[in-house]
Amino acid sequence: MTRLSKGKLMLAVPVLAVVLASCGGDRDPAAPGADPRFTLGVADSSFGEILVDAEGNTLYAFTQDRNGASVCYDECATNWPALISDATLSAGEGIERSLLGTAVRANGSQQVTYAGMPLYHFAGDARPADTNGQGADDAWFVVSPEGAIIERAAPPGGYGY
Repeated sequence: MTRLSKGKLMLAVPVLAVVLASCGGDRDPAAPGADPRFTLGVADSSFGEILVDAEGNTLYAFTQDRNGASVCYDECATNWPALISDATLSAGEGIERSLLGTAVRANGSQQVTYAGMPLYHFAGDARPADTNGQGADDAWFVVSPEGAIIERAAPPGGYGY
């Protein structure tokens, strides 16, 4: 067995610490494969305050969902992609943490829920300020931070915040 001099040992300790730190523990959110926190937020809109994802995209609830489970699959899911996250859910400003959760979809993925309602994006929303899905088929509506569906019609003159 070789012996390390005190000087070599002092150099080895920081190197060993860096190597061990890179092997586990908290992962850097910017690193590939990291599991960043998923944050739900609130934005002001022409419908009042509504739920948005971390990028500010409008979120919708589907009134046909039952008992906290999604019934939107196949063509429906193409137009209304489920909000999926396997990350740790985080409540942004204005979000009630106790209302935030997940539901398992048929394929095993975790769909984000709020007040027990599965949440969705709308394929017809091109940018974060869009609320083009509001009232679609009298079944798709934006959601308030209190966990209520907002069924008001879109204001005249367009959509958006």
